[in-house]
Amino acid sequence: MKLYTSADTYDHKVPSVVTIGTFDGVHIGHKKIIERLLESAKDNGLASVVLTFFPHPRMVLQQDSDIKLINTIDERKQILEKTGLNSLIVHPFTKEFSRLTAGEYVQEMLVDYLNVRHVIIGYDHRFGRNRNSNITDLASYGIQNNFTVEEISKQDIDDVAISSTKIREALLNGTIEKANAYLGYNFMLTGRVVRGKELGRKLQYPTANLHIEENYKLIPKNGVYIVKSDIDGVVYYGMMNIGTNPTVHGTHQTIETHFFDISFNLYDRKIQIELLKRIRDEKKFDSLDQLQEAMQQDEEFSRDYINAKV
Repeated sequence: MKLYTSADTYDHKVPSVVTIGTFDGVHIGHKKIIERLLESAKDNGLASVVLTFFPHPRMVLQQDSDIKLINTIDERKQILEKTGLNSLIVHPFTKEFSRLTAGEYVQEMLVDYLNVRHVIIGYDHRFGRNRNSNITDLASYGIQNNFTVEEISKQDIDDVAISSTKIREALLNGTIEKANAYLGYNFMLTGRVVRGKELGRKLQYPTANLHIEENYKLIPKNGVYIVKSDIDGVVYYGMMNIGTNPTVHGTHQTIETHFFDISFNLYDRKIQIELLKRIRDEKKFDSLDQLQEAMQQDEEFSRDYINAKV
């Protein structure tokens, strides 16, 4: 898959079939659309292209919006790369871009930049200034510009929207296994390991304190999770605590992972951690001894779970 950071840099020698959307989560509903895109590309000798935008339009047009996304933009790229696409275009969404008329958008983005021959799009797709044009308008532009428009059914589009909503709800409720089932892969957190208060080390449970740069990334419900991570080609399992460390009067949310059977330093490394199962709520214990005992129980539960699954 080739990645383009702007539509005007796309290599448009081969005519394309394009689908357009946010694709946050790239879940099983989205993958049905991408499978149709790949099928159309193969049948018609076209390049398969996903056109998406970043930042999310609400981040630009509603700057007070506290939108939370299932994926960071880099995670989205990583997941889409595995689908077999020819090209992914992540076009910058700006206020200037939002002011393009429908005609300007079609001419510049689809005709001039992408050399489009076929567009696969949802029945409820809106585009152009103030989002005032719809799929019927797009089909009319297609007749004028020698491309066809294929409508994704209401049922499939609704399935995508419902899935996205259910995934967010599941994450916020801590039902990580349900979220993973809708995603079709394990929900992930990606960040850099930074130094914390090193409380875990004192309790004989050293942790990797994950700093996620993207403040729009959705963080699941506080609690203790079983996790895994591929580090230098080796899969390590562990347990993660998302929360405020109430036993030691913490005041801000941290994401700390104790990896089992790992002996090397992870500080300042960028890692990606997959969440497998939620064990329990975060609790305030009366003493560090009680906290340590709870962590021992969490480890025992986690190892039993991992041994049963692997």
